[in-house]
Amino acid sequence: MNNNLLFDFKVDKTKKTVTITREFNAELSMVWQAFTDAEILDQWNAPQPFRARTKYQDFEVGGKRMYAMISPEGLERWIIQEYKSITPKTHFSLFNCFADEHENLMLPGSDWDYSFHENNGVTKVEISIYNESLERMELMIEMGFKEGYTVSLNQLDLIFENQI
Repeated sequence: MNNNLLFDFKVDKTKKTVTITREFNAELSMVWQAFTDAEILDQWNAPQPFRARTKYQDFEVGGKRMYAMISPEGLERWIIQEYKSITPKTHFSLFNCFADEHENLMLPGSDWDYSFHENNGVTKVEISIYNESLERMELMIEMGFKEGYTVSLNQLDLIFENQI
């Protein structure tokens, strides 16, 4: 495992934005697939001991992914993501919002913007998360978003290690 890979996490309260920059020791096509394929997302997109389960995904502009983060006790926290733009293997954006199991949104939500770049077999992913409210962003940070997402990204590293 390459321990010299970039990981940067910045919070800008004035802009209500979290910016994450992360490198992976994997080719662009593998990283793109890991961020866009529900089967692979379910393997890493919830920090252990939680797990993710996708109910459905339509990866196209206007399409949605609905998934649950499931606690070790079996409690489900539903999330809906609506894809706003997609440029294959370079960029996509989505609106992200908690919901109930019947798809009723629990506003406010957040806009996620993903960019992908490869250089010599290392792929950099830049994620910008704009929150509709400062209170939502602060609660997300207070609840351990940085720590949880770091665990999730490290789980993705293990998937890449096993495929290489």
